[in-house]
Amino acid sequence: MDYKALIVGLGNPGPEYALTRHNIGFIAVDALEETASSRKSMRHKKLELSGDYELFSAAIAGSNVLIAKPLTYMNLSGKAVAAICGKFSIPVGSVIVIHDELDLPAGKMKFKKGGGNNGHRGLESIQQSMGSPDFFRVRIGIGRPEFSSQVKDYVLEEFSPGELNIAKQMAAAVTKGLDLYFRRGQGTATQFMHTFAPETNEKQP
Repeated sequence: MDYKALIVGLGNPGPEYALTRHNIGFIAVDALEETASSRKSMRHKKLELSGDYELFSAAIAGSNVLIAKPLTYMNLSGKAVAAICGKFSIPVGSVIVIHDELDLPAGKMKFKKGGGNNGHRGLESIQQSMGSPDFFRVRIGIGRPEFSSQVKDYVLEEFSPGELNIAKQMAAAVTKGLDLYFRRGQGTATQFMHTFAPETNEKQP
């Protein structure tokens, strides 16, 4: 079967990382898989579990795609992405990476192709392994800590209940944005993702 794209959620494997800010890519892919598995039309199927990744297939707006979670830890994500792309003949321009973004506030996201990696080890690894930065990125905002020296600890902290509520809404919105991308193209998907705003519960911390 020919696949139109590879969708990759970035994160670290293991329950201790499951609800951390750095794992928003995993959270988004899990939401996409949950939707796909509940709809017969999306033909969700588990393909394989290697030591380096979990891999699924689904149909989004009629397009057959691969969905992956690298199990290599963040800074080696490119190893898994390159292996899948090599096995299924996916070009770099058909890879969509979902990841956390320090330079966007929580509740904001951007959809773009190419660009810099802003020190994100997962993106750097993918660029190095694929030999190009020209893959799509769904950048989901997590905000920045007050001091740059706090970044390493900040991204590995668990979301607060209020932040997790927003993160789950963002994850659901990514599924809709990807559906728009495969249905109507990059422009429509970009407009939706850039303008999406989650509902917030002010009583939550």
